[in-house]
Amino acid sequence: MQGNGEHRANDMAGLPADARAAAPASPFDRAAWFDLLAAHGFAGEGRFDAHGEAGSVAAWLPLRRDHAGQYSGLANWYSFSIRPLFTGPAHPGERGAALRKLFVRLRGRAARLTLYPVPEIEGVHEEVRIALRKAGWWVKAVPAGDRHWLDLEGMTHDQWWESRPGALKNTVRRKAKKGVVDIQLLTTFDPGSWAAYESIYAASWKPEEGDPALLRAFAQAESGRGTFRMGIARIDGIPVAAQFWTVEDGTAFIHKLAHVEDSLKASPGTLLSAALFRHVIETDRVKRVDFGTGNDAYKRDWMNRHEPLWRLEAFNPARIAAWGPAIKAFARSWLGRE
Repeated sequence: MQGNGEHRANDMAGLPADARAAAPASPFDRAAWFDLLAAHGFAGEGRFDAHGEAGSVAAWLPLRRDHAGQYSGLANWYSFSIRPLFTGPAHPGERGAALRKLFVRLRGRAARLTLYPVPEIEGVHEEVRIALRKAGWWVKAVPAGDRHWLDLEGMTHDQWWESRPGALKNTVRRKAKKGVVDIQLLTTFDPGSWAAYESIYAASWKPEEGDPALLRAFAQAESGRGTFRMGIARIDGIPVAAQFWTVEDGTAFIHKLAHVEDSLKASPGTLLSAALFRHVIETDRVKRVDFGTGNDAYKRDWMNRHEPLWRLEAFNPARIAAWGPAIKAFARSWLGRE
C-alpha cells in the first residue's frame, strides 16, 4: 500500500490482514475481494483506500474514484454490502473517532461520496452517517434496496423447516418423493461443475452474467479457503439447476442461483435449495443464511428476517462542485419524490 492510500492497477496490496467489519464478517469484507474488483476493472478511474486512526483503532474504507472529486464504495452487483473495516481492539468510542478521522481526511480530496449497499445490521449505516456528519459532510441517507436473511435463533434444521410455509414444504415433499431430480453437493471448485452452472445460467431467465470471469475467480479463491459450497441438480443426467454459496463466520451466503426454464415442473431449484439449507445448517452449523440483495418474493419462503439496505450520499460543503448535486438530492426528499 502506498503511503497516501492510492492504488495503481498494478499495485493492489489490499487492506491489512487483520481488518474486520463491525458486524459478522462476509466475503465482501476481505482485501482479496477488493483486489479482485480492481483487477477486473471496477475501480473506476482509480482505487483509493481511505483510512483514519484513533488510539489503537484504525478504520479503512475501500473506494473507487469515479471522476473529478467524486468517489464511491468499491463494490459491484455481486457485493452484498460495503462498510468500514477496522483494525485494533473493538472499542466503540475509538472506532467512531477513527471513522470520523477517515472522513475528515477524505474531504481533502473528494467533493462527493456515494456508498451503496450499506447494511443496517448492528447499526452500520447509522455509524457511517454519524461519522460523516461529524466530519463536516452534508449527508443524505435513504433506504434503497432490500436484504433477506435467516436467523436460526438456536433452531435445528427440522425446527426451522417446520416454520416454513406449507406450500413450500409440500412442494419439496412431493417432488422429492418422485425421485426425478438428482442432487450433487460440492465443497471444492470443480471446472466441469462450474461449466454446468454457466450453461444453466445461459439457458435461464436471468440476464447476461455481469462478469463471469470475476465470478469464477471468486469461486476458485473461496474453494481454496474452504468456504465454497455448490449444488447441481440433474434430470436424466442433464444439469438443470445450480447454486453457488459460501460459508464464513457462522453465515452461509447465497451468491448465485439459476435453473433451466423448461425444468420448472420438477422444481429442481427448490429441491436444490432445500438440500443446501440442510447441509449448511446441519453440517456447517451456521447461525445465519444471507440471501443477499433484492426483494424477490420467493426469498420470504426461506427467510425470517428482512432489513433495508441504505444509500448514503455525502457532499463536501467546502467544494463548490458539490453544492448543485446536494441541492438536487435534498430537494427530491423535500418534494417527497423519494
